[in-house]
Amino acid sequence: MNLAELPAGPAGAAPVAVLRWRGGRRSTLTDLVADEVAIAFEYNGVGHAVMMATPTELDDFALGFSLAEGIIERADELYDCEAEAGRLGITLHLEIAARCYAQLQQRRRNLVGRTGCGLCGAAELAQVCRALPRVPAGAPLRAAALSRAVGALRAQQRLGQATGATHAAAWCDADGEVALLREDVGRHNALDKLIGALARRQQPAAPGFIAVTSRASVEMVQKAAAAGVPLLVAVSAPTRLAIDTAQAAGMALVGLARGDDLVVYCGDERIELDGD
Repeated sequence: MNLAELPAGPAGAAPVAVLRWRGGRRSTLTDLVADEVAIAFEYNGVGHAVMMATPTELDDFALGFSLAEGIIERADELYDCEAEAGRLGITLHLEIAARCYAQLQQRRRNLVGRTGCGLCGAAELAQVCRALPRVPAGAPLRAAALSRAVGALRAQQRLGQATGATHAAAWCDADGEVALLREDVGRHNALDKLIGALARRQQPAAPGFIAVTSRASVEMVQKAAAAGVPLLVAVSAPTRLAIDTAQAAGMALVGLARGDDLVVYCGDERIELDGD
């Protein structure tokens, strides 16, 4: 069968011809692989960052990245987003409020003369460990709801099931129902897309929590806290800095959530363990 004749997979996946060796036998077949494209973020005509990402839900990605990275504070400060596809990737032309752009320019001036940095737009340690707002207080969530959400993630990961190469980030309600999910080859990108989707729908994050199919690094905690999420649940373990950052923001951080098991690293007052 010609690749062009194959039924279309989910958005963000592409068919390729592969050679498989299994059980001592070789076979040729077609497989679906995840798309990965260079996405350039350009604010008010000036380039800021290039991310390798799955080219889906770009409006959500643009808004979520801008909010999570502190480039804008509110969704209405992103005036316009136009995607331009080119030979080397996709450029997102973003128009933001003048005040936000002036702050971004100051951040860029701080980078002049530096040889490089590990985090996008960060030139100093104070920018890496930036101050975060305290997340709002709320009723504790049942551990069973967290387990229910993590267990339901795979069934809703259409791109992940098709390719086996993407992460997911999901906003779940207090009962553990997955209400909104985004996927990407990058775990940060998936979370940015989810944050953007929540903002575009004007959905407050505080009544529920976010579950991710990755480890909980400090950047993941920072993005979740910036979105006002009171609890982050990850299938893998967090880092020490992620725990310290979550504590400072008043967040609950849960890791190694698999089946009915989980580990609460901080914020246990926000979680009601079944049987307590």
